[in-house]
Amino acid sequence: MNEQQQHSTRRNSAVTVIGLGPMGQAMTRTLLSAGHPVTVWNRTASRAVGVVSEGATPAATPTEALQASDLVILSLTDYQVMYDILDGATASLAGRTLVNLSSDTPDRTREAAAWAAGHGAAFLAGGVMVPAPMVGTEAAHVYYSGPDQVMERHRAALTHLGTPKHLGEDPGLAQMMYQAQLTVFLTTLSALMHATAMLGTAGMKAKDVLPELLASADSIGDILRAGEENPGAALDAGEHPGDLSTVTMMGATSDHIVETSASIGLDLALPLAVQAHYRRAIADGHGSDNWTRIIDSIRRPR
Repeated sequence: MNEQQQHSTRRNSAVTVIGLGPMGQAMTRTLLSAGHPVTVWNRTASRAVGVVSEGATPAATPTEALQASDLVILSLTDYQVMYDILDGATASLAGRTLVNLSSDTPDRTREAAAWAAGHGAAFLAGGVMVPAPMVGTEAAHVYYSGPDQVMERHRAALTHLGTPKHLGEDPGLAQMMYQAQLTVFLTTLSALMHATAMLGTAGMKAKDVLPELLASADSIGDILRAGEENPGAALDAGEHPGDLSTVTMMGATSDHIVETSASIGLDLALPLAVQAHYRRAIADGHGSDNWTRIIDSIRRPR
């Protein structure tokens, strides 16, 4: 087989997708569009109807789903669901690669990699960093971690889902990055809703204020990059120069947000959490440092 034929074989290799929520369905359709034969299985069989009508092959059991492909992609609620589904089919794991794109903790991810290895399967952990409608687009990217050779073996197929970013061999790394990214995402969503509720008490409609708030959220990256040539370099060096914005200044703003939120009857969970970061930094004598000093109490909570 020449190099071109080998590339074609890898490109069109069979793939199994287990878990057909919106993300699993999107991945299945993307792989089908790229020319891969795709076998699917889901605990609620009716969820497979749409992708089967578009060319996917339904498996009757998890065992049948595993046996259909060397590459098995899992898109599930968490890692426990993987065990629930595959514990009765472990005899069919040997020689296959499990790519688990479910959310869970880094420690549970490492345990899952060891469990897969114990049954003769290779394992990649991953985190898809776009919503289902964006899977397979140029904007999509997916973090992976696990053995380099396993990543390279399946890179061609996985690239169809989004640009793969391999973080290293430790299977917990992709999960750690996924959770870190979601920390930013979920906190921002809560902040947007808190701000919208705040403005709503003044009679302003969400349809009018959300565009303004989203523009503010979009600008945060530019603001941070403008303040530091290499964002994060000063943090790595343990430097917190208070040239532009100090802990005291940002802390005063957090106080005002708490006071305003309390005066209009909003839930205080989010603003109090933010305020606590600045108050601890001030109490530790870092009021004149840059706002990044709040990382100390995050790293070493009391």
